[in-house]
Amino acid sequence: MAWQQLVADDLIDEARRVTGLERFDSDSFREGLEILLGDVNRAQPPEAAVARLRGDIIGSLANRLKTTACLAERPELLQRPVERPVFVFGIPRTGTTLLSNLLAADPARRSPLTWEIDDPVPPPARDALYTDPRALARLETERRMLAARPEMGKYYRGSAIYPNECMFFIQHDFKALIWESRGKLPNYRDWLFGTADLASTYRYHKRFLQLLQADAPGTWNLKMPSHGLWLQTLLDVYPDARLVWTHRDPLTATGSFCSIIALSHQAYTARVDTEWLGQNCSWQAQQHANRIMDARDALGEDRIIDVHYADLARQPLETMRNVYRALGDDFTPEAEAGMRAWLADNPQDKFGRHEYKLAQYGLRPDQVSALFERYLARYQVEAEG
Repeated sequence: MAWQQLVADDLIDEARRVTGLERFDSDSFREGLEILLGDVNRAQPPEAAVARLRGDIIGSLANRLKTTACLAERPELLQRPVERPVFVFGIPRTGTTLLSNLLAADPARRSPLTWEIDDPVPPPARDALYTDPRALARLETERRMLAARPEMGKYYRGSAIYPNECMFFIQHDFKALIWESRGKLPNYRDWLFGTADLASTYRYHKRFLQLLQADAPGTWNLKMPSHGLWLQTLLDVYPDARLVWTHRDPLTATGSFCSIIALSHQAYTARVDTEWLGQNCSWQAQQHANRIMDARDALGEDRIIDVHYADLARQPLETMRNVYRALGDDFTPEAEAGMRAWLADNPQDKFGRHEYKLAQYGLRPDQVSALFERYLARYQVEAEG
């Protein structure tokens, strides 16, 4: 049977059919979707992978339709500000998740939780963020998954009621690295890192937060490594944002990055091309470091707060006190208690150690070090291994 092309209009029509909704807030997602599908159609992945990707795309389009409809019913939400949000970013796999989870353990803060990102309509009530039936259903699914495949806990310290990356809702605008991680998609990657304009993405990002904070307000803490790629665009939408950069040995981070993306390729491609992963992930990691340094040079040294993974892992509470001081926030007893409880429940390597080697992806330490010469000359990052 001939390989069936994925067609944008067909996927959009299906999202409209399953939701019963017609109107998107804009068509800003169309360009990225078309470029993504062009790469996927050229690659012709296996049938099962295509079905999985098709479901992902329809799900993202459906959530955008639902978000648009809910905000149309409650237009006053778009007048509510998103004030002084905290954005955590950095080279991928440098401790952004750990920092985000510790910030979220402070009851005074607000984080987008995994379950509400995936199922945002209707928006949650503040007192039901952790007890909403949608959250409880996701927790049960998660429990069954980990029981069946406990090794999955090694790769990502996540949960339905933990904060998750902005990636999982900016993907609704189809200008997001999560789509690039679905396979060897060089044209989409080059467009995203090159000429793509993420102004619409950050406007949509704000709309999504305005929806989630409808009945559960608070000061947002937000996390996504690749926020660092577009800091000026982010600040155009959030001029009072507070910016936090996590640092870690780039050799360790790059190996871990390759390993994580390899898992995605296993699910979405016929064959994991380890050489491509090594080249692509090391280049992307370098881009993160260089673009953040470029932004810092333009914005001023003090505009970005630095947090080192080694400090966070070794002395988490002392490091968090320093983070709060830099943010200008009070490190309250309630914040400390929440963080202590989270740390007690989530010891390092709780599900086993995530193991990987640069050599698996055709990389040598000296090659990777050369990519980060500028970064390593500027920041005293503790070497690992």
